[in-house]
Amino acid sequence: MALTVTLLVSGCAAQQKSAVGPAKDGAAPGVTDTTVKVGGVLTKTSASGYSTKDAEIGAKARFERANAEGGVHGRKIEFVGAEDDGQDAAKGDTAAKKLVQKDQVFALVPVHAPNFGGAAFLEQQGVPWFGWATGPQWCGTRTGFGYNGCLAPKQGAGSQTWWGRQLADLLGGAEGKSVYVQTSDSSGSKYGGTTISQSFAAAGFQLVGVNSGLPAAAPPPDWLPYVNKIMTSDAGQAPDVVVSVIAGTKFNVGLYSALKRAGYKGVLTDATSYDAAILKDPASAQALEGVIAAPMFEPFESTAPEIARLKQDVEKVAPGAVLTQHMAIGYWSADIFLDMLNKTGKDLTREKFLATGNGDYLYENAGFGRIQYPKDHSEPNGCGALVKLVHGAFQVAKSMKCFDNVPLK
Repeated sequence: MALTVTLLVSGCAAQQKSAVGPAKDGAAPGVTDTTVKVGGVLTKTSASGYSTKDAEIGAKARFERANAEGGVHGRKIEFVGAEDDGQDAAKGDTAAKKLVQKDQVFALVPVHAPNFGGAAFLEQQGVPWFGWATGPQWCGTRTGFGYNGCLAPKQGAGSQTWWGRQLADLLGGAEGKSVYVQTSDSSGSKYGGTTISQSFAAAGFQLVGVNSGLPAAAPPPDWLPYVNKIMTSDAGQAPDVVVSVIAGTKFNVGLYSALKRAGYKGVLTDATSYDAAILKDPASAQALEGVIAAPMFEPFESTAPEIARLKQDVEKVAPGAVLTQHMAIGYWSADIFLDMLNKTGKDLTREKFLATGNGDYLYENAGFGRIQYPKDHSEPNGCGALVKLVHGAFQVAKSMKCFDNVPLK
Protein backbone atom coordinates (compact mmCIF):
# COMPACT_ATOMS: atom_id res chain seq x y z
CA MET A 1 0.00 0.00 0.00
CA ALA A 2 2.82 2.40 0.84
CA LEU A 3 4.48 1.70 -2.52
CA THR A 4 1.21 2.25 -4.37
CA VAL A 5 0.61 5.60 -2.67
CA THR A 6 4.19 6.66 -3.37
CA LEU A 7 3.85 5.91 -7.06
CA LEU A 8 0.52 7.72 -7.32
CA VAL A 9 1.65 10.85 -5.51
CA SER A 10 5.20 11.12 -6.86
CA GLY A 11 4.07 11.69 -10.44
CA CYS A 12 7.28 10.16 -11.77
CA ALA A 13 7.61 10.83 -15.47
CA ALA A 14 8.20 7.25 -16.53
CA GLN A 15 5.15 6.01 -14.64
CA GLN A 16 2.91 8.74 -16.09
CA LYS A 17 4.17 8.20 -19.65
CA SER A 18 3.37 4.51 -19.44
CA ALA A 19 -0.02 5.06 -17.76
CA VAL A 20 -1.55 7.79 -19.85
CA GLY A 21 0.04 7.23 -23.23
CA PRO A 22 -1.66 5.35 -26.10
CA ALA A 23 -2.34 1.67 -25.61
CA LYS A 24 -0.21 -0.83 -27.52
CA ASP A 25 -2.92 -1.29 -30.16
CA GLY A 26 -3.03 2.49 -30.78
CA ALA A 27 -6.35 3.04 -29.00
CA ALA A 28 -6.91 5.94 -26.65
CA PRO A 29 -6.68 5.22 -22.89
CA GLY A 30 -10.00 3.92 -21.62
CA VAL A 31 -11.37 3.30 -25.11
CA THR A 32 -12.06 -0.02 -26.85
CA ASP A 33 -14.18 -0.84 -29.86
CA THR A 34 -17.16 -1.37 -27.55
CA THR A 35 -16.56 0.73 -24.40
CA VAL A 36 -15.48 4.10 -23.03
CA LYS A 37 -14.33 4.00 -19.41
CA VAL A 38 -15.04 6.95 -17.09
CA GLY A 39 -15.01 7.61 -13.35
CA GLY A 40 -15.56 10.59 -11.07
CA VAL A 41 -14.33 12.44 -7.98
CA LEU A 42 -16.88 13.63 -5.41
CA THR A 43 -16.90 14.96 -1.87
CA LYS A 44 -18.78 12.01 -0.44
CA THR A 45 -17.70 12.75 3.12
CA SER A 46 -16.45 15.86 4.92
CA ALA A 47 -15.92 17.22 8.42
CA SER A 48 -18.83 19.64 8.01
CA GLY A 49 -21.19 16.93 6.76
CA TYR A 50 -21.35 18.41 3.25
CA SER A 51 -21.66 15.65 0.65
CA THR A 52 -22.05 15.48 -3.12
CA LYS A 53 -22.34 11.67 -3.23
CA ASP A 54 -25.71 11.73 -5.03
CA ALA A 55 -23.97 13.02 -8.15
CA GLU A 56 -22.81 9.44 -8.68
CA ILE A 57 -26.43 8.28 -8.97
CA GLY A 58 -27.24 11.05 -11.43
CA ALA A 59 -24.30 10.24 -13.70
CA LYS A 60 -25.00 6.52 -13.56
CA ALA A 61 -28.64 7.12 -14.47
CA ARG A 62 -27.70 9.09 -17.59
CA PHE A 63 -25.03 6.58 -18.61
CA GLU A 64 -27.41 3.66 -18.16
CA ARG A 65 -29.93 5.23 -20.53
CA ALA A 66 -27.21 5.86 -23.09
CA ASN A 67 -26.13 2.23 -22.83
CA ALA A 68 -29.71 0.98 -23.15
CA GLU A 69 -29.98 2.99 -26.37
CA GLY A 70 -26.89 1.28 -27.79
CA GLY A 71 -24.15 3.53 -26.49
CA VAL A 72 -22.34 6.24 -28.44
CA HIS A 73 -21.08 5.19 -31.88
CA GLY A 74 -21.35 1.58 -30.76
CA ARG A 75 -19.46 2.12 -27.50
CA LYS A 76 -21.14 1.72 -24.13
CA ILE A 77 -20.07 3.71 -21.09
CA GLU A 78 -18.15 1.71 -18.51
CA PHE A 79 -18.68 3.75 -15.35
CA VAL A 80 -16.27 2.72 -12.57
CA GLY A 81 -17.93 4.96 -9.99
CA ALA A 82 -16.57 7.93 -8.06
CA GLU A 83 -13.69 8.41 -5.64
CA ASP A 84 -14.14 10.39 -2.40
CA ASP A 85 -11.84 13.38 -1.86
CA GLY A 86 -13.11 14.09 1.65
CA GLN A 87 -13.16 17.81 0.72
CA ASP A 88 -9.36 17.70 0.75
CA ALA A 89 -7.38 19.02 -2.23
CA ALA A 90 -4.51 16.56 -1.84
CA LYS A 91 -6.88 13.60 -1.73
CA GLY A 92 -8.61 14.90 -4.83
CA ASP A 93 -5.28 15.02 -6.66
CA THR A 94 -4.50 11.45 -5.59
CA ALA A 95 -7.97 10.31 -6.66
CA ALA A 96 -7.56 11.88 -10.12
CA LYS A 97 -4.19 10.20 -10.58
CA LYS A 98 -5.60 6.83 -9.51
CA LEU A 99 -8.43 7.05 -12.04
CA VAL A 100 -6.09 8.03 -14.87
CA GLN A 101 -2.97 5.99 -14.09
CA LYS A 102 -4.40 2.86 -12.49
CA ASP A 103 -8.00 2.63 -13.71
CA GLN A 104 -7.12 4.01 -17.16
CA VAL A 105 -10.27 6.09 -17.58
CA PHE A 106 -10.79 8.16 -20.72
CA ALA A 107 -12.35 11.06 -18.80
CA LEU A 108 -13.46 12.06 -15.29
CA VAL A 109 -17.27 12.30 -14.99
CA PRO A 110 -18.60 13.63 -12.67
CA VAL A 111 -16.22 15.87 -10.74
CA HIS A 112 -18.21 17.58 -7.99
CA ALA A 113 -15.88 18.65 -5.19
CA PRO A 114 -15.51 22.26 -3.93
CA ASN A 115 -11.80 21.80 -3.11
CA PHE A 116 -10.89 19.53 -6.02
CA GLY A 117 -7.11 19.31 -6.25
CA GLY A 118 -6.62 17.28 -9.42
CA ALA A 119 -7.10 20.06 -11.97
CA ALA A 120 -3.43 20.75 -12.68
CA PHE A 121 -2.68 17.05 -13.22
CA LEU A 122 -5.63 16.55 -15.57
CA GLU A 123 -4.76 19.67 -17.55
CA GLN A 124 -1.14 18.55 -17.87
CA GLN A 125 -2.14 15.10 -19.06
CA GLY A 126 -4.91 16.29 -21.40
CA VAL A 127 -7.63 14.33 -19.60
CA PRO A 128 -11.19 15.76 -19.94
CA TRP A 129 -13.25 16.28 -16.77
CA PHE A 130 -16.88 17.32 -16.31
CA GLY A 131 -18.85 18.56 -13.31
CA TRP A 132 -19.99 21.62 -11.34
CA ALA A 133 -17.44 24.38 -11.93
CA THR A 134 -17.68 26.02 -8.52
CA GLY A 135 -14.03 26.99 -8.08
CA PRO A 136 -11.28 28.84 -9.97
CA GLN A 137 -9.50 25.54 -10.74
CA TRP A 138 -12.08 24.98 -13.49
CA CYS A 139 -11.47 28.27 -15.24
CA GLY A 140 -9.03 28.95 -18.04
CA THR A 141 -8.43 25.27 -18.76
CA ARG A 142 -8.86 23.32 -21.99
CA THR A 143 -9.81 20.07 -20.23
CA GLY A 144 -12.29 21.13 -17.49
CA PHE A 145 -15.88 21.36 -18.72
CA GLY A 146 -18.26 22.70 -16.08
CA TYR A 147 -21.87 21.98 -17.01
CA ASN A 148 -22.55 25.61 -16.04
CA GLY A 149 -19.31 27.13 -17.36
CA CYS A 150 -16.78 28.89 -15.12
CA LEU A 151 -18.24 30.38 -11.93
CA ALA A 152 -15.01 32.15 -10.94
CA PRO A 153 -14.25 34.40 -13.92
CA LYS A 154 -11.31 36.79 -13.87
CA GLN A 155 -11.81 40.54 -13.88
CA GLY A 156 -12.97 41.66 -17.27
CA ALA A 157 -14.43 38.28 -18.21
CA GLY A 158 -18.17 37.68 -18.34
CA SER A 159 -19.93 37.28 -14.98
CA GLN A 160 -23.46 35.97 -14.40
CA THR A 161 -26.47 38.22 -13.92
CA TRP A 162 -29.22 35.59 -13.99
CA TRP A 163 -29.65 35.15 -10.22
CA GLY A 164 -30.20 38.83 -9.51
CA ARG A 165 -32.40 39.31 -12.56
CA GLN A 166 -34.54 36.25 -11.88
CA LEU A 167 -35.12 37.39 -8.30
CA ALA A 168 -35.84 40.95 -9.42
CA ASP A 169 -38.49 39.59 -11.81
CA LEU A 170 -39.96 37.49 -9.01
CA LEU A 171 -40.15 40.47 -6.63
CA GLY A 172 -41.63 42.80 -9.19
CA GLY A 173 -38.45 44.81 -9.63
CA ALA A 174 -35.26 45.66 -7.72
CA GLU A 175 -35.65 49.42 -7.42
CA GLY A 176 -35.28 50.56 -3.82
CA LYS A 177 -34.42 47.05 -2.57
CA SER A 178 -31.19 46.27 -0.68
CA VAL A 179 -29.16 43.06 -0.59
CA TYR A 180 -26.57 41.66 1.83
CA VAL A 181 -24.23 38.79 0.87
CA GLN A 182 -22.87 36.31 3.45
CA THR A 183 -20.02 33.97 2.46
CA SER A 184 -17.53 31.77 4.27
CA ASP A 185 -13.77 32.29 4.29
CA SER A 186 -13.08 29.58 1.68
CA SER A 187 -11.63 30.85 -1.60
CA GLY A 188 -14.55 29.52 -3.64
CA SER A 189 -17.17 31.04 -1.35
CA LYS A 190 -15.45 34.44 -1.27
CA TYR A 191 -15.09 34.54 -5.01
CA GLY A 192 -18.73 33.52 -5.35
CA GLY A 193 -19.61 36.42 -3.12
CA THR A 194 -17.91 38.78 -5.55
CA THR A 195 -19.67 37.47 -8.67
CA ILE A 196 -23.08 37.09 -7.01
CA SER A 197 -22.88 40.59 -5.51
CA GLN A 198 -22.35 41.94 -9.01
CA SER A 199 -25.27 39.85 -10.29
CA PHE A 200 -27.63 41.59 -7.88
CA ALA A 201 -26.10 44.99 -8.55
CA ALA A 202 -26.55 44.46 -12.31
CA ALA A 203 -30.22 43.68 -11.66
CA GLY A 204 -30.71 47.00 -9.86
CA PHE A 205 -30.41 46.00 -6.18
CA GLN A 206 -28.44 48.15 -3.74
CA LEU A 207 -25.55 46.18 -2.21
CA VAL A 208 -25.27 47.08 1.49
CA GLY A 209 -22.75 44.51 2.69
CA VAL A 210 -20.56 41.47 1.96
CA ASN A 211 -19.24 39.43 4.89
CA SER A 212 -16.63 36.71 4.23
CA GLY A 213 -15.58 36.15 7.83
CA LEU A 214 -17.57 32.95 8.45
CA PRO A 215 -15.23 29.94 9.01
CA ALA A 216 -15.81 27.30 6.32
CA ALA A 217 -14.68 24.33 8.43
CA ALA A 218 -17.77 24.15 10.65
CA PRO A 219 -20.80 26.26 11.64
CA PRO A 220 -19.98 28.80 14.39
CA PRO A 221 -21.17 28.13 17.95
CA ASP A 222 -22.73 31.60 18.02
CA TRP A 223 -24.47 33.15 15.03
CA LEU A 224 -25.27 36.41 16.82
CA PRO A 225 -22.27 38.45 15.54
CA TYR A 226 -23.17 37.62 11.94
CA VAL A 227 -26.88 38.25 12.50
CA ASN A 228 -26.24 41.63 14.14
CA LYS A 229 -24.22 42.78 11.11
CA ILE A 230 -26.96 41.69 8.74
CA MET A 231 -29.84 43.20 10.73
CA THR A 232 -28.20 46.66 10.77
CA SER A 233 -26.52 46.63 7.34
CA ASP A 234 -29.03 48.88 5.54
CA ALA A 235 -28.45 52.17 7.34
CA GLY A 236 -29.26 50.53 10.67
CA GLN A 237 -32.11 48.45 9.27
CA ALA A 238 -32.36 44.90 7.92
CA PRO A 239 -31.80 44.44 4.17
CA ASP A 240 -34.58 43.35 1.83
CA VAL A 241 -32.60 40.30 0.63
CA VAL A 242 -29.95 38.13 2.27
CA VAL A 243 -27.89 35.95 -0.08
CA SER A 244 -26.02 33.00 1.43
CA VAL A 245 -22.97 31.79 -0.52
CA ILE A 246 -22.11 28.93 1.82
CA ALA A 247 -21.60 25.23 0.96
CA GLY A 248 -23.57 23.17 3.45
CA THR A 249 -27.09 22.78 4.77
CA LYS A 250 -25.97 23.02 8.40
CA PHE A 251 -24.60 26.50 7.76
CA ASN A 252 -27.74 27.78 6.09
CA VAL A 253 -30.05 26.20 8.66
CA GLY A 254 -28.06 27.83 11.44
CA LEU A 255 -27.93 31.24 9.77
CA TYR A 256 -31.59 31.30 8.74
CA SER A 257 -32.84 30.07 12.13
CA ALA A 258 -30.84 32.79 13.88
CA LEU A 259 -32.11 35.46 11.48
CA LYS A 260 -35.73 34.42 11.97
CA ARG A 261 -35.30 34.46 15.75
CA ALA A 262 -33.99 38.01 15.39
CA GLY A 263 -37.17 38.96 13.55
CA TYR A 264 -35.91 39.03 9.97
CA LYS A 265 -38.87 39.22 7.51
CA GLY A 266 -37.04 39.73 4.20
CA VAL A 267 -36.04 37.34 1.41
CA LEU A 268 -33.51 34.56 2.05
CA THR A 269 -31.84 32.99 -0.97
CA ASP A 270 -28.96 30.59 -1.66
CA ALA A 271 -27.68 28.11 -4.23
CA THR A 272 -27.72 24.92 -2.15
CA SER A 273 -30.98 24.61 -0.16
CA TYR A 274 -32.90 22.96 -2.99
CA ASP A 275 -32.63 19.47 -1.55
CA ALA A 276 -35.67 17.32 -0.71
CA ALA A 277 -33.57 15.20 1.66
CA ILE A 278 -33.37 18.04 4.19
CA LEU A 279 -37.16 18.11 4.50
CA LYS A 280 -37.00 14.87 6.49
CA ASP A 281 -35.69 16.90 9.42
CA PRO A 282 -38.48 19.13 10.82
CA ALA A 283 -36.05 21.68 12.25
CA SER A 284 -34.27 22.06 8.91
CA ALA A 285 -37.55 22.29 7.03
CA GLN A 286 -38.76 25.02 9.39
CA ALA A 287 -35.51 26.98 9.02
CA LEU A 288 -35.72 26.80 5.22
CA GLU A 289 -39.44 27.63 4.96
CA GLY A 290 -39.83 30.48 2.50
CA VAL A 291 -36.21 30.31 1.32
CA ILE A 292 -35.66 30.84 -2.42
CA ALA A 293 -33.03 28.48 -3.79
CA ALA A 294 -31.25 29.17 -7.09
CA PRO A 295 -30.36 25.91 -8.89
CA MET A 296 -28.52 26.06 -12.22
CA PHE A 297 -30.86 23.50 -13.74
CA GLU A 298 -34.58 23.17 -14.37
CA PRO A 299 -36.30 22.14 -11.08
CA PHE A 300 -37.62 18.63 -10.53
CA GLU A 301 -41.11 20.07 -10.06
CA SER A 302 -41.07 21.33 -13.65
CA THR A 303 -43.34 19.82 -16.33
CA ALA A 304 -40.57 19.97 -18.96
CA PRO A 305 -40.13 16.65 -20.86
CA GLU A 306 -36.39 16.68 -20.09
CA ILE A 307 -37.13 16.59 -16.36
CA ALA A 308 -39.65 13.77 -16.75
CA ARG A 309 -36.95 11.77 -18.53
CA LEU A 310 -34.42 12.53 -15.78
CA LYS A 311 -36.84 11.22 -13.18
CA GLN A 312 -37.44 8.04 -15.16
CA ASP A 313 -33.71 7.46 -15.61
CA VAL A 314 -32.97 7.92 -11.89
CA GLU A 315 -35.85 5.65 -10.87
CA LYS A 316 -34.41 2.82 -12.99
CA VAL A 317 -31.02 2.84 -11.26
CA ALA A 318 -32.11 3.95 -7.77
CA PRO A 319 -35.79 3.10 -7.18
CA GLY A 320 -37.37 5.38 -4.61
CA ALA A 321 -34.34 7.68 -4.38
CA VAL A 322 -35.01 11.24 -3.25
CA LEU A 323 -34.06 13.67 -6.01
CA THR A 324 -31.31 16.09 -4.97
CA GLN A 325 -29.40 18.96 -6.52
CA HIS A 326 -26.19 16.92 -6.53
CA MET A 327 -28.00 14.16 -8.43
CA ALA A 328 -29.02 16.64 -11.11
CA ILE A 329 -25.48 18.00 -11.35
CA GLY A 330 -24.11 14.50 -11.96
CA TYR A 331 -26.85 13.81 -14.52
CA TRP A 332 -26.36 16.97 -16.59
CA SER A 333 -22.57 16.71 -16.45
CA ALA A 334 -22.87 13.20 -17.91
CA ASP A 335 -25.36 14.43 -20.49
CA ILE A 336 -22.95 17.07 -21.82
CA PHE A 337 -20.12 14.53 -21.90
CA LEU A 338 -22.28 12.17 -23.96
CA ASP A 339 -23.23 14.94 -26.39
CA MET A 340 -19.58 15.90 -26.85
CA LEU A 341 -18.67 12.24 -27.28
CA ASN A 342 -21.30 11.84 -29.99
CA LYS A 343 -20.14 14.97 -31.85
CA THR A 344 -16.52 13.77 -31.76
CA GLY A 345 -17.39 10.70 -33.84
CA LYS A 346 -16.32 7.08 -33.87
CA ASP A 347 -12.60 7.78 -34.32
CA LEU A 348 -12.08 8.66 -30.66
CA THR A 349 -8.96 10.02 -28.98
CA ARG A 350 -8.61 12.53 -26.18
CA GLU A 351 -7.07 15.00 -28.61
CA LYS A 352 -10.03 14.77 -31.02
CA PHE A 353 -12.50 14.90 -28.14
CA LEU A 354 -10.91 18.08 -26.76
CA ALA A 355 -10.81 19.58 -30.24
CA THR A 356 -14.57 19.04 -30.47
CA GLY A 357 -15.23 20.51 -27.04
CA ASN A 358 -13.04 23.54 -27.65
CA GLY A 359 -14.05 24.15 -31.25
CA ASP A 360 -17.14 26.38 -31.17
CA TYR A 361 -19.07 23.76 -29.20
CA LEU A 362 -22.71 24.61 -28.42
CA TYR A 363 -25.29 22.45 -26.68
CA GLU A 364 -28.73 23.59 -25.53
CA ASN A 365 -31.06 21.59 -23.33
CA ALA A 366 -34.09 22.78 -21.35
CA GLY A 367 -32.73 20.83 -18.38
CA PHE A 368 -29.77 23.15 -17.79
CA GLY A 369 -29.96 25.92 -20.39
CA ARG A 370 -27.02 26.14 -22.76
CA ILE A 371 -23.28 25.65 -22.76
CA GLN A 372 -20.73 27.11 -25.18
CA TYR A 373 -17.05 26.26 -25.36
CA PRO A 374 -14.38 27.56 -25.40
CA LYS A 375 -16.22 30.73 -24.19
CA ASP A 376 -17.53 29.06 -21.04
CA HIS A 377 -14.06 28.01 -19.95
CA SER A 378 -13.73 31.58 -18.73
CA GLU A 379 -17.28 32.62 -17.80
CA PRO A 380 -20.56 31.08 -16.56
CA ASN A 381 -23.29 29.93 -18.92
CA GLY A 382 -25.63 32.62 -17.54
CA CYS A 383 -28.59 30.30 -16.88
CA GLY A 384 -30.58 29.40 -13.77
CA ALA A 385 -33.96 28.91 -12.09
CA LEU A 386 -35.57 29.74 -8.74
CA VAL A 387 -37.36 27.38 -6.34
CA LYS A 388 -39.23 28.35 -3.18
CA LEU A 389 -40.01 26.16 -0.18
CA VAL A 390 -43.69 26.68 0.74
CA HIS A 391 -45.38 24.69 3.54
CA GLY A 392 -42.73 21.99 3.36
CA ALA A 393 -42.84 21.52 -0.42
CA PHE A 394 -40.73 23.01 -3.20
CA GLN A 395 -42.42 25.06 -5.90
CA VAL A 396 -40.99 26.41 -9.15
CA ALA A 397 -40.72 30.17 -8.64
CA LYS A 398 -38.96 30.92 -11.94
CA SER A 399 -38.22 28.34 -14.63
CA MET A 400 -34.83 28.03 -16.29
CA LYS A 401 -33.81 31.15 -18.19
CA CYS A 402 -30.53 32.39 -19.65
CA PHE A 403 -29.28 35.98 -19.45
CA ASP A 404 -26.32 37.78 -20.95
CA ASN A 405 -23.26 38.10 -18.73
CA VAL A 406 -21.54 41.39 -17.91
CA PRO A 407 -17.78 42.00 -17.48
CA LEU A 408 -16.65 41.26 -13.93
CA LYS A 409 -15.48 44.42 -12.16
